[in-house]
Amino acid sequence: MNDDDPIGVFATLRATPTPVRYLLGGVLINQLGAFVQTFLLLYLTVRGHSVTAAGLCLVAYSAGSVVGTLLGGEFTQRFGPRGTIVLAMGTSAPLVASISWLSRPGLFGLLLVVVALAGLCTQAYRPAAAVLLSDLMPERFQVMAFSMMRIALNTGAALAPLIAAGLILLDWNALFWVDGATALLYAALAFALLPRAHGPAQDEAAQDEAAQDEAQAGGAARDGGAVSGRAVYAAMLRDRRFLFFLTSVLIGTITYTQSTIALPLEVVADKYPTGLYSAVLTLSSVVLITCELKITTYITRMPTHLAVIIGHVVNALGFVVYALAARSGAFVLIGAVLAVSGLMIAGPSMFAHPATFPAARKARYIGTMQAVAGLASAIGPLFGVYAWSRLGSGFWVLCGALTGVAGLLAWAGLKRAVEVDPGAAADPSAEGEPEPVGGRA
Repeated sequence: MNDDDPIGVFATLRATPTPVRYLLGGVLINQLGAFVQTFLLLYLTVRGHSVTAAGLCLVAYSAGSVVGTLLGGEFTQRFGPRGTIVLAMGTSAPLVASISWLSRPGLFGLLLVVVALAGLCTQAYRPAAAVLLSDLMPERFQVMAFSMMRIALNTGAALAPLIAAGLILLDWNALFWVDGATALLYAALAFALLPRAHGPAQDEAAQDEAAQDEAQAGGAARDGGAVSGRAVYAAMLRDRRFLFFLTSVLIGTITYTQSTIALPLEVVADKYPTGLYSAVLTLSSVVLITCELKITTYITRMPTHLAVIIGHVVNALGFVVYALAARSGAFVLIGAVLAVSGLMIAGPSMFAHPATFPAARKARYIGTMQAVAGLASAIGPLFGVYAWSRLGSGFWVLCGALTGVAGLLAWAGLKRAVEVDPGAAADPSAEGEPEPVGGRA
């Protein structure tokens, strides 16, 4: 295939290496059993804990998740993706499985610690999976590859509640036993099937850039060509575009979570049947799973910054349509389709962007982005309940405006000139050319 040919779904599937198929299969298996964050609050109240105590456990899990993604990036940089996935999932399995036993009276302090550690270990694999995906997938298919990972995650997230409903009929405790079992299975598959190596070695340009960053950060020690975390994070703090990008991720994730936080409150307040919200979730999942890969084939043909701004605008329109929900339930469904369409347009490029950095930085940049997204997911419920209860339908206009701001920040963070190969002759005409989606940032 010529590199100038359009990137299609079937071409991407044919270009996908076998280890990437194993990786995505493991992500799906793990996500099918990811019950803790969704059902922990309900489970603990059923077992006799107060709502306050159960909420505190959920906060501990969320806090652990944020720290876990940062540590996952650090471990990936130091020990490689495969080892990080095996360690994270292998450690997560017994922690999650023990939650049912620790939920007994008198063990709340220990339960709180274990839940926080479970959140940490469960999320630590994600930076490693993203790094391995970017290392193994051909460069021109990078955005499509991250779209496939998002589909694996979303498919698991859509099916997991159905599996959980069946398990609850058998035994509430089975939720955590199965969760632990899927994590252990993922660890075993990663150990047996994923490659041991980090992936392609850094090219000379990446090493030179990393060395310059390190020198500017105060000369932190290098060991065998690896760059210290201090140097990488110092470079990150100086990278204005990446800070714009992270702020966009923070704001955009907070607003997007309102589709599962404030929207059900809106449905109830407008006196619609709860089945309407179930229809929204089902419709959103079906559209996302069936359409994202095809939509990604179109967005890879335009500059990255243009794709993300269009996606955020469509997402913002979805929120504005939610403001009309009181007039007709149809506006709830239309808003949901627009919101998820915006996510499909902007999401793959946003998700793939940290993986475009040099190998010396990649894992830590991915971990930082995912930690910011996790922090936003934890803030989202607090923001949604507080603001919606005071603004009513005006809350959705606010979400639309904030999503627009997030889009502008993403545009500022991703709009840059194409990097020129240091070994190639300089081409003045290339300076200022927009970065294509899927190209290296």
